[in-house]
Amino acid sequence: MIEIERKFLVDSASWPRSEERIIMRQGYLAQQDNLVCRVRQKNEQFYLSIKASIDKLSSYDYEYPIPKEDGETMLNKLCDHAAVTKTRHLIKQGDLIWEIDEFHGANDGLVVAEIELPSSDHQFDKPDWLLDEVSEDRRYTNYALYCDPYSQW
Repeated sequence: MIEIERKFLVDSASWPRSEERIIMRQGYLAQQDNLVCRVRQKNEQFYLSIKASIDKLSSYDYEYPIPKEDGETMLNKLCDHAAVTKTRHLIKQGDLIWEIDEFHGANDGLVVAEIELPSSDHQFDKPDWLLDEVSEDRRYTNYALYCDPYSQW
């Protein structure tokens, strides 16, 4: 599946909190050029996923459920850094959904909003709680935050 995504920093004081939340942990098993293999926990379910950049806004993104025991082992034994932890808040805007990631642990204080689009030129309304766009700033990818946490910048 191809994912087209725009990413923005969020004004921590003004974004609307959502009742719809997902508690997430993710770690990385392998990285090569523009491709990463990660293990991800969303609430109680674990996934193995592969993501490969196509261009600045698009990527191939595949995700497959795996048994909890396997996911726990991968996160706790096979990843070479501490997992990225975050709470993902989901906010609907028309046909689109904003995913606001409130990071914890070594990335505490960082709040990033992502929106997946049906096409790279799809128009959408930018809420007033968005700050700078960081779609092309690789420091804000989850893999970069895994290797070089926000607290170390």
